[in-house]
Amino acid sequence: MAGILAWFWNERFWLPHNVTWADLKNTEEATFPQAEDLYLAFPVAFCIFMVRLIFERFVAKPCAIALNIQANGPQIAQPNAILEKVFTAITKHPDEKRLEGLSKQLDWDVRSIQRWFRQRCNQEKPSTLARFCESMWKFSFHLYVFIYGVRFLKKSPWLWNTRHCWYNYPYQPLTTDLHYYYILELSYYWSLMVSQFTDIKRKDFGIMLLHHIVAIFLLSFSYVNNMARVGTLILCLHDSSDYLLEAAKMANYAKFQKSCDLLFVMFAMVFITARLAIYPCWVLNTTLFESWEIVGPYPSWWVFNLLLLLVQGMNCFWSYMVIKIARKAISKGKVSKDDRSDIESSSDEEDSEPPGKNPHTATTTNGTSGTNGYLLTGSCSMDD
Repeated sequence: MAGILAWFWNERFWLPHNVTWADLKNTEEATFPQAEDLYLAFPVAFCIFMVRLIFERFVAKPCAIALNIQANGPQIAQPNAILEKVFTAITKHPDEKRLEGLSKQLDWDVRSIQRWFRQRCNQEKPSTLARFCESMWKFSFHLYVFIYGVRFLKKSPWLWNTRHCWYNYPYQPLTTDLHYYYILELSYYWSLMVSQFTDIKRKDFGIMLLHHIVAIFLLSFSYVNNMARVGTLILCLHDSSDYLLEAAKMANYAKFQKSCDLLFVMFAMVFITARLAIYPCWVLNTTLFESWEIVGPYPSWWVFNLLLLLVQGMNCFWSYMVIKIARKAISKGKVSKDDRSDIESSSDEEDSEPPGKNPHTATTTNGTSGTNGYLLTGSCSMDD
């Protein structure tokens, strides 16, 4: 075990040339980031998760009720043992051949069977009230950390001149404010690693999980080798649009369509500007070029920058999705669909129709095939 730890913490990988871990031990004159500080994130993450539960129940829920947001969930599918067996044991999205077989077996038309599978998929989805509570929590947290980050950074020289991220590196003392900012953000992402599996499931679940893993790794990585200054720039920049997204989602759930549209436009502008312009031209410029000039490359420098480029790749993906939604909003006059978000039934009116015994109907609905032809409800319902 000692050999593995010695290999993992090899100074030649983590630190610039001629720098050792002994040089970064805490002294009476200066405090530096220590790897064991990261353990603090676990109890803080648990506290954040518990605060979220309390907040959603005693703050967000009363606000939702005051806005007349109902707790009603999706319509429950009519009990049917044959369809339930197919749904649980075979497939949740039967193809045309299976639909026709079930239609003959049950004497239902194909459209009714499609509707049953759609309702069955949707009935376990959370209510609008639950969605509002989740968004209000995320809005509150992201707004708080963004304001904190701005207040902290406006007093920091590296906000105004990014070369200060590398002057005297890695012998840059750790301040209390920077330590709090880092541990709070790291703890939040650890809490998301748990809540990701209990929150509303969305189509981009996989890439969001990858995002959380990369975020945790980057935060931990940059803290251990004392790249925390540039890390604070990245954190604040990425927090700049998240609260606007959650505000737009809350407006949508409360059926304030004009407010939703306005907030989404603001979100899209900030998001694309921050992640496609400022991030590469400001952050990547300093991590790739200014650090090379002032400090020089070393093994962990390459890993850090590769991870930042991976983040930029995810930024491009999400920006594409934002632009896609914005184009549809322009064509329809409002933000009406979210290709990243959770999938729901295409129409409450359609779902409310009882199963009929009419002859087979076409297997397409609104130009889409079978139970895969869901339309998305809940405009502005993207996650961060």
